[in-house]
Amino acid sequence: MITVTGASGHLGRLVVTGLLDAGVPAAEVVAVVRDPDRAADLAERGVQVRQADYVDPDALDVALKGTDRLLLVSGSEVGQRVAQHGNVLEAARANGVGLVVYTSAAKADGTPLPLAPEHLATERLIADLGIPAVVLRNNWYLENYDRQIARAAATGELVGSSGAGRIAAAARADYAAAAVAVLIAEHPRPGVLELGGDQPFTLAELAAAVAAEAGRDVVYRDLSPAEHERALVGAGVPEDAAGFVVALDQAIAAGALDTGSTALSQLTGRPTTTPAEYVRTVLSR
Repeated sequence: MITVTGASGHLGRLVVTGLLDAGVPAAEVVAVVRDPDRAADLAERGVQVRQADYVDPDALDVALKGTDRLLLVSGSEVGQRVAQHGNVLEAARANGVGLVVYTSAAKADGTPLPLAPEHLATERLIADLGIPAVVLRNNWYLENYDRQIARAAATGELVGSSGAGRIAAAARADYAAAAVAVLIAEHPRPGVLELGGDQPFTLAELAAAVAAEAGRDVVYRDLSPAEHERALVGAGVPEDAAGFVVALDQAIAAGALDTGSTALSQLTGRPTTTPAEYVRTVLSR
């Protein structure tokens, strides 16, 4: 039995449907969700939909019964994730899960990314519990730039403070395909995999891709951290959120998302989505 947590979310849903497309019988796939109504379409395909929240150890224990391999999709509640992931992992250990696949963050053990500490703490918890695991350190999602791509096409300007930092982003579907590949592998090898796009890019290069697709001049305006934060606040972004965005860009400037790894395309057996391909998708919506 293969179980996917967070299965009604963007990534989890792609993994569940990817498992079905790969030939895994629907009856052998479990989708763990907070709200079963949001996974009604998966239930209609024969997937076992089980209700559990990361904060409910008893429900998780029931939801993971019979699980051989588990994909733990990291939670979205910053500051709460280590405890929540711990609940899932304790339930996995209690149910004798043979393999945990966890979606972590790029360079989690040595990065200034503000999201990394919770991921690293979860990686260490997995090791402490002694559960065989494959840690998928997912780089940025190209989807993170949807609004900036659309705005750049409309205004001719893309703004940030990441300098010449390179971003090895890939599409969410690429990361989902990698998770599927690990979950269905005959003999998955436990360990840590740094996953990212085959074509790392700077925001200036992303602006150039937008220009090429939009058929207009688009420039990247690199700001100081203080200027960037003021620009975000001026655009209506709450001050705390603006500071967080700037911190992310500063981590990118320091190389946090430039992994130099091609493990993602090696896992899936196909090239990752290129920035130009993704820009085309966004602007054709």
